[in-house]
Amino acid sequence: MAEILQKDGTWVFDGDALRLTPGRDKGVGLLRRELGELVVPLGALAGISFEQGKKTGRLRLRLRDGADPLLHATGGRLTEPHDPYQLIVESDRYGVAEYFVDEVRHALTLDQVPAGPVDAYLLPGPAVPLACSAGDGTAGFDGDRVRLEWNWKTEDAKASAGARTIAVEEITAVEWQPAVGLENGYLRFTVRHAPTKAPPKYDPHAVELWGFKKDPLMALVAAAVQARLPHPAAPPEDAVRPLPGPVADGPPPAAGHDALLRRLRELGELHRDGILTDDEFTMAKQAVLRQL
Repeated sequence: MAEILQKDGTWVFDGDALRLTPGRDKGVGLLRRELGELVVPLGALAGISFEQGKKTGRLRLRLRDGADPLLHATGGRLTEPHDPYQLIVESDRYGVAEYFVDEVRHALTLDQVPAGPVDAYLLPGPAVPLACSAGDGTAGFDGDRVRLEWNWKTEDAKASAGARTIAVEEITAVEWQPAVGLENGYLRFTVRHAPTKAPPKYDPHAVELWGFKKDPLMALVAAAVQARLPHPAAPPEDAVRPLPGPVADGPPPAAGHDALLRRLRELGELHRDGILTDDEFTMAKQAVLRQL
């Protein structure tokens, strides 16, 4: 086991997963503190690096594309204090950081973990229920429905229709964009049968963000919803269904069948390791079994 303890947080590697716990230092971002401890299975990792500086260094994890709903929903736009996959290292712990990197890289090589993208989330996303108030509204998610409520700063054209409740089955995409310079950010849900080109200021399915302290917490809502949407790289269901005609009575195509069996084994391992809850495991397993 490898471990590194810093004011910025604690990282522990047990050979199968990395456990990332945020520190209590004032420099730790609000999103990291609210997200809490993260468990990253080795199979979700594409690489690890350590960068030395004059006073402090930085450990960085690189996840496989598509492994984490938080990274997908935020599009890599999380700023440094809020990024859970970075750790500031004091200069007197550089040797420990280098040892930590060597241990993780050795495990990646030993397990022959590919660095390429995945077609299913390997992290469960933030726990629900959760809610956040920022910008012109409050966004909450209970695992089944998104609830958007407005405050006194909301434009009348958007607030006049009242609060919005959106079933997760009706959501086709979710996006979080931070405020940059003079450009406001937003949390936006794309809803089936309700397309709109309205800016977030007027979009009843979006919360406009103005660059204040709690804006990053909206990324947690985005990630929790994203984790319950179909994975963007998942093969279409038709790709693993039997072909019509005489072939229909035979087994499904080998590639699709084998991939689904591997996914079931991965889910079982994540469940046994405590990374997936019982409900999350059941939901994910049923989705795979439907494709079989």
